[in-house]
Amino acid sequence: MSGQRTLWGVIVIAISMTSCDNTNTPGTVNKSKGTIGYSAMSFKNPFFVVIKNNLEASANDAGYELIANDADSDVSKQANHIDEFISKGVSAIVLNPTDRLAIGEAIKKANAAGVPVFTCDLQCIAEDVDIAGHIGTDNYQGGTLAGQAMVEALGEQGGEVLVLDFKQANSCVLRVDGFMEVINQHNEGRREGKIAVIAMVNGGGDEDIGYKATSDNLVAHPNIAGVFAINDPSALGAWKAIDEAGKNEQITIVGFDGAKAGKQAILEGKIFADPIQFPAKMGNDIMEKILAYQHGEEFDPVELIPTSLYKREDARKDPEIQN
Repeated sequence: MSGQRTLWGVIVIAISMTSCDNTNTPGTVNKSKGTIGYSAMSFKNPFFVVIKNNLEASANDAGYELIANDADSDVSKQANHIDEFISKGVSAIVLNPTDRLAIGEAIKKANAAGVPVFTCDLQCIAEDVDIAGHIGTDNYQGGTLAGQAMVEALGEQGGEVLVLDFKQANSCVLRVDGFMEVINQHNEGRREGKIAVIAMVNGGGDEDIGYKATSDNLVAHPNIAGVFAINDPSALGAWKAIDEAGKNEQITIVGFDGAKAGKQAILEGKIFADPIQFPAKMGNDIMEKILAYQHGEEFDPVELIPTSLYKREDARKDPEIQN
């Protein structure tokens, strides 16, 4: 499987190599089957917390313990996590890669040590790395839904659009690619009502960075009519900047994720729409892939989950949020 791994969110799951008898017999205590190591991109983003919680529950149900570390969007920290997992003899590593390329060298260490590496949500596209399995979102498809939402929101008038991207993550690159496909199709053959992407800037996938990037661009481009943000935290940062500038009526935000805070913002009219992901399924299903790998069973090495578009009418019917 070398050389093919473009996984947006590499999850390293480590499970100790020690075999333990987990049979219930009188007078004995069940032992853990091993340990799974998970290095999350950032627990500041609730999306990765949902993955962690469901991965941990699934691991515990299967008799494994979970070590969950926060890389804080720092590739050096994530590389150190991988070293730690290897030294502890984990059975598997799950990663949300902090950088789609730079994390490759650390993954190669796990490959050399015989520890299977799985990625979740984010992919790694470094050459000559071996990823045992990946589950994530069909991010290109989600990007096309975001583009369709922006076309709907701006209508025949069109307008200037700011994109808050995050090029370190392959998933975010794919989201922007899908978004741009729809925007370019919309503009083809038009003289009027075009949607002009006037800037693509790093939103960091983070509320504070998204706020600063949007604030700066509202000064540089006062006529912005729309913002596409590659996740909910950066979309919420954009909304804060737009609200402070008094441009809520002028600018429409399309986000991505469908985390609880993003859904609430859609209900309140702060965000127009989100292509939503399914992090709980990711956390559960990546554990299924790990177990299949451990047992030598066949499994789908790459699974991409389609998104669905979530708008205000969906939020009004959603029991997860306050109506």
